[in-house]
Formats: sequence, structure tokens, C-alpha cells
Amino acid sequence: MTNKKSKSGVLENLFKLSEKKTNVKTEIIAGITTFMTMAYILIVNPDILSATGMDKGAVFTATALSAAFATFLMAFMANLPFALAPGMGLNAFFAFSVCIGMGYSWQFALTAVLIEGLIFIVLTLTNVREAIINGMPMVIKNAVSVGIGLFIAFIGFQSAGIIVNNDAVLVGLGNVKDPGVLLALVGIIVTGILLVKNVKGALLIGMILTTVGGMVIGKTAIPATIVSVPPSIKPIFFKFVGMNEILSWNMVVVVFTFLFVDLFDTLGTLIGVATKADMIDDEGKLPKAKQALFADAIGTTVGSMMGTSTVTTYVESASGVAEGGRTGLTALTTGVLFLASVVFAPLFTAVPPQATSAVLILVGLFMISPILKINFEDFTEAIPAFLTIIMMPLTYSIAEGLVFGVISYVLLKVLAKRSDEVHPMMYVIAVLFILKHIAS
Repeated sequence: MTNKKSKSGVLENLFKLSEKKTNVKTEIIAGITTFMTMAYILIVNPDILSATGMDKGAVFTATALSAAFATFLMAFMANLPFALAPGMGLNAFFAFSVCIGMGYSWQFALTAVLIEGLIFIVLTLTNVREAIINGMPMVIKNAVSVGIGLFIAFIGFQSAGIIVNNDAVLVGLGNVKDPGVLLALVGIIVTGILLVKNVKGALLIGMILTTVGGMVIGKTAIPATIVSVPPSIKPIFFKFVGMNEILSWNMVVVVFTFLFVDLFDTLGTLIGVATKADMIDDEGKLPKAKQALFADAIGTTVGSMMGTSTVTTYVESASGVAEGGRTGLTALTTGVLFLASVVFAPLFTAVPPQATSAVLILVGLFMISPILKINFEDFTEAIPAFLTIIMMPLTYSIAEGLVFGVISYVLLKVLAKRSDEVHPMMYVIAVLFILKHIAS
């Protein structure tokens, strides 16, 4: 009993659980939930990066290790419930644009990621990234949370097969008679019932029940083994190009694109999830933002050395926040599970997309509540908020949603002769957004 209390005391002192109005059980459940909604990256990232010729097994191990390392940094440096891993979208740019499209080697792309990470460390040290977060008006921060909610719900609907590609009108309803789609729909209903009943850990329990249901109907394979020996990262570890390629104009272009997408994806995710968790203070600032950004920057740098694409804060962290996660103990739990996944891969990868999809869709619901804080009577705020919200799912990009929101906010405030309401940083960001799209 004394030992249990002493452990709780250590965690209390380390993560300030009482101050954040949470407890060990809640944080651990939140961390498990976050991991379960992110575990797909362990499958998807190796699939994508192996298209460049990288060793798939090595990428799997690098993905798990880099995610664990960066998430541990978030836990201990920032004490925030956010998890990190190689980013979706950024890994596709790495593989299909830089390597396959432009014809560069994966070693060239990894070098670009390394340089990006080092630049991010400098930008964080000089408070540039933190200044960008603090310069964002509250209306944009609220809109980002809502936009991310729609975005991750859309991802969930896609992953479940409920929403599919339609060449005539871009998207359409999938085959609702398909066993996989039905499984996802049942997962939403079951998880919804658990939420209605206020069951603690409803999202996690819903995922487990949906996974079991998938095994019963034969949609999910029962793992043949629980543990396996992790593949070596030696084939991709510390593989960078020489100075002649590093100093080339091509490297500048690739690094800039990585920087732009990752910078505003990360900022959008941090702002959106933190807003939903009521972590933004009265001055519109995110406490420990600098430390959180350091975790991202260092994670990207070390991740490139291990052999994976850009490491970034994950929007799926919202699922843990929705379960009550408020401190770094949530992130620590997620990081431990990523570390464990190296040897327990068969077990963790048995969770079907239908199970995580149901959770993502419901988390989308949780994320949109800040819309109630937006003043829709003031069109200088309503229009930028609306564009931020709608463009995230429609462009499949958090960064592009921010682009539309920020530029419209600055223009409308200036044209309405209310420029005194615009933070100076917003002008800088708006100009950078415009220049980036002119150059692309």
C-alpha cells in the first residue's frame, strides 16, 4: 500500500495531476486511447516509405522508436498530453513527391528532414514558433479546433469506407452493406452508448469491442503470435547525402516545403487540441508551448537519424484529451506503448481501421464545441473562422485551413479599418502564406 502511494506521489510531483484536476487512472486510459487511435502509423508509415526503396522492417522499428522518443520529450519537457510520430502527409510528400516524383534518393529526403529539424530547433530557441502561436487571435484558435474536428471525422469516415471516392462529385457514400462499413457503424453506436452512459474509458472500450467484433465476423485476423523480434534499423540508420547535395538549390526547395507544411500542421494541431482541453490561458497563450515545440523539433531531428520522415504532433491526441488526459502522463503512457509495440507488433496491429475510425468520428464531435465561442455576428471574425473550419477537411490539410483563415482575417480587419485588432505577427504570417503559394 505504501509503495502504491509513493508511486502516486512521484507521478503527482512529476506531472502535477491535482493541479490539472486529473488522476493516474484517467491519464493512463487517455494515453492508451491516444495510442490506439495512432497505432495505424506503425503500419502505414513503413508502407509509404518502403515505396522509395527503404527497408520496410527497418522503417517499422524507426517509426515506433522515433514516436516513443518524441512523445517522451513531450511528456517530460512540456507536461502536455500530446503524442508525436512520423506525420501523415509529410511521409507521402517524402516518398511520392521528393523521391518518386522529383527523382531524389531517400537518403536525400532524409537529409532534408534532418536540416528541417535543425532549423526548427533554432526557430524554437529564438521563440519564433512560440510567437506565432501567441500571435494567433482567439477566434482562429477556436476555429482551428472545430476544423480539426471535421478533418479527423472525415479521416475516420474515409478509413471506415463510409465515405469513398466519387469521380463525378469527388466524394460519396460507400457501400453500407459491406461488412467492414457495418462494423464501423456498429462501433460508432456501441461507443456512443458508452458515452451516453458516462462509462470511463468509453473510447478505448469501444475500440476493443469493435476489434473483437471484427474477429468474430472474420473482418479482423486473430494474431498468430503475440511477440516478435524487432527488425534492425541498420539499413536506414544515419544515411545522409554529401555536402554537394546539401548545398544545392534543390535541397533548399525541398527543405522549405517540409518546413512550411510541418510548421503550420504542428501549430494548428497544438492550438486546436489545447483549445479543446481548455489549456489556452486568458491571454490566449498555450503554457509550455516552447517546450512542446522543442519536443517536435528534436523529435524530427532524431527521427531523421533513425531513418524516418518528419515527426510531428498528432491530431489523434484529441482522443486522449477527450478521455480526460491533461498532463504528460498521458503522453508518457502513449510513448511506452509505442516502445512496447516494437516487440508486440502482432498484437497492436490487429486493431482494424473500423475500430479506430469509430473513435475518430466521435472525437470529431468533441472537437467542434469551441464553435460556440465564435462571434458569428462580427463578419470580420465569422468569415475567417468559417474559412479555417471548412478548408481543413476540403483541402485535407490543417496548414491550408490556417492559410485561408489567417489571410482572410488580416484582410478583413484592415479593410474594415480595425487593424488595431491584428497582432503584428499575423501580418508576417499572412505575407509568408501568400509568398509560399506564389512560389509553389
